[in-house]
Amino acid sequence: MTNIWINSLISTLLVSFISITGIFFLALKAKKLQNIVFILVSLAVGALLGNVFFHLIPESFESIDNHGVIAVLILSGILVFFVMEKFLHWHHGHDLAHIGEHPRAYGYISLMADALHNFTDGILIAAGWMTGPEIGIATTLAVVLHEIPQEVSDFGILVHAGFTPTRALWLNFYAALAAILGTVITLLAGSAVESLSEYVLPVAAGGFIYLAGTDLMPELNKEHSWKKSLLQLAMILAGLLLMYLVSSGHNH
Repeated sequence: MTNIWINSLISTLLVSFISITGIFFLALKAKKLQNIVFILVSLAVGALLGNVFFHLIPESFESIDNHGVIAVLILSGILVFFVMEKFLHWHHGHDLAHIGEHPRAYGYISLMADALHNFTDGILIAAGWMTGPEIGIATTLAVVLHEIPQEVSDFGILVHAGFTPTRALWLNFYAALAAILGTVITLLAGSAVESLSEYVLPVAAGGFIYLAGTDLMPELNKEHSWKKSLLQLAMILAGLLLMYLVSSGHNH
């Protein structure tokens, strides 16, 4: 049992540290970073939607027999994050003198959705190691491959939302630590928590759909240059393709 705890926590910490991949962008000057963020936000749209339709929803259909429940949970995720963003706008909007100082609400929405997703990753990693070493290693590798493009795009979202690169890096890391919470709870509670994760996945999917569709795509539509628009489309397709390749490379 001790080995399961050690292996699970080491694996989860490895996955969590992937969130600081944005550190490679900190050395760039502000103007260059903003040009890259434009590309990263486009990549993020593809990565978020690819994550939803190639990973989270298919996994939900494999785990939950009642497809109506999946639909309700996805819609619940969209509505929950809609209400969260409304609250953030309302909270910041009451201080009109300083409203320009606040990062845009979708940055916080991204953190919440990502933390929820990372929490389920922690559950899956712990469940894998509880099943056996081979499954534990395979699950960890699958999550690592899946998280690298996700975390890079998350960093871009936070910077675009108005966070400084350094703060975006740390907030991304804090959200990633939710995986450790998921791992510890699963190791303590066992299979009951693993079953609960099945219902968290479609809620996270709804959050990602909301973030990509209502916050990031409108930001991309502010660009009217046809050359940059084509680059946006290319990066969205690249994000989709990347998530498809990663998701098709392992068994849910």
